[in-house]
Amino acid sequence: MQEKLDLQSILSLQRDAFLCEGPPSLKSRISDLKKLRVAILKARAEIIEVLNKDYGHRSEHETVIMEIIPSTRLIDYLIKNLRHFMRSSRRSVSREMPFSTAYVEYQPLGVIGIIAPWNYPFALSMMPLATAIAAGNRAMIKPSEFTHETSTFIKKFLAQLFPEQQVAVIEGEAKVGAAFSNLAFDLMFFTGSEAVGRDVMRAASTHLVPVILELGGKSPVIIGDDYSLDQAAKHIAYGKLANAGQTCIAPDYVLVTPDRVEAFISAYHQAVSNLYPEGPASKDYSSIISDRHFTRLQSLLEDAEVKGAKVIQVGNPSNVQYHPRQFPPSVVVGSNHAMRIRQEEIFGPILLILPYQDLDAAITFVNARPRALALYYFGHRHEDITNIVKRTTSGNITLNNTIMHFVQDDLPFGGVGTSGMGAYHGIEGFRAFSHTKGVFKQGPIDFTSILKPPFGKLARFIINFLCTTNKRV
Repeated sequence: MQEKLDLQSILSLQRDAFLCEGPPSLKSRISDLKKLRVAILKARAEIIEVLNKDYGHRSEHETVIMEIIPSTRLIDYLIKNLRHFMRSSRRSVSREMPFSTAYVEYQPLGVIGIIAPWNYPFALSMMPLATAIAAGNRAMIKPSEFTHETSTFIKKFLAQLFPEQQVAVIEGEAKVGAAFSNLAFDLMFFTGSEAVGRDVMRAASTHLVPVILELGGKSPVIIGDDYSLDQAAKHIAYGKLANAGQTCIAPDYVLVTPDRVEAFISAYHQAVSNLYPEGPASKDYSSIISDRHFTRLQSLLEDAEVKGAKVIQVGNPSNVQYHPRQFPPSVVVGSNHAMRIRQEEIFGPILLILPYQDLDAAITFVNARPRALALYYFGHRHEDITNIVKRTTSGNITLNNTIMHFVQDDLPFGGVGTSGMGAYHGIEGFRAFSHTKGVFKQGPIDFTSILKPPFGKLARFIINFLCTTNKRV
């Protein structure tokens, strides 16, 4: 109860400040974004250190590439485009109201609640925060309890940059997270699992809080029969094994024609060996976040093997454990729907390989399953690419690569169906964190007065004219 009261007092503090001070100016927003960007770059060594502590071992380069650079690049994008984003947009008015004007104003929502995940705890706190600041909002952030060192650092880091009435960080376990998601924010932004996303949405509905949910799911890869397996394997291995597979848009399963399954496994084995020459002990290969998640991955493989699948370790084996919770990259063939690995999001360095007969069959297979956060297709034929893009539904799609759509700052990023709702990045992100207010201003001539009581012949004539079926549109 005390935690709830404390959270409510911070929310009230931020909302009162927002109502008192009004929407911040363009200059103020850009100043805050620049301040955040400079601070992130200055704190590079600390960010690397705290993430390494939380993971047991986190690749230094992955932390920079996946956490720091995306955060600063999005801030750069927002600074460059913010004047344009904030500009009101003219809209057309009805023909019956000449000389009137209509436009859309983009207004800050107020206080944004941000719940960040453990897999990219820094970037997925900073990127929605930057978007919230760009849209003129205040924010409360609840980082993950699984990354305690990083969460503590984020709290200290942001407290040095912004007053509590503008940005506040709330630490705590699941109980605090539940209380946080029950607050009457003006928007809730959540990144995490589908199961927790459902709980967050249910809690938000109490106060009719709109939500943006960035979830996950089983993101498919389809390899066309005209594409090089070596090239496909290289891109798939990177997208799958970055952060040891603990990425919401990591490839989950690969669809490849039956005659190329063995060749793909061989190509993937080589690609993994090239990325991590010392196997899981390589300094560039990250650890699994916790014993609980490590055990879950082991149980997925055990369940698959018991039910008849074949598990193959790929890449160079490691007989020495330099880091805790090193999970070897693996592929699974011969799986079936009874296996947990076919039902659950893997979220680790395990790749399912499934055969498909033709492109129609692959599309049918993908469409028969919950809509994924990302879909990947490798192929050159224009007709096949068009089929994939038009006939499948996923949050985003990358062609002839993996995960690279996330770093295209001008593209919206988000899920669909069970992989999420709403999007950020691009102008869509700014607008998602804003209230789109329509404004109409009556002109000097008001022809609509004719259509007000008492109605006469002229009103009847105009009504009949407006309701005619053969009128040109």
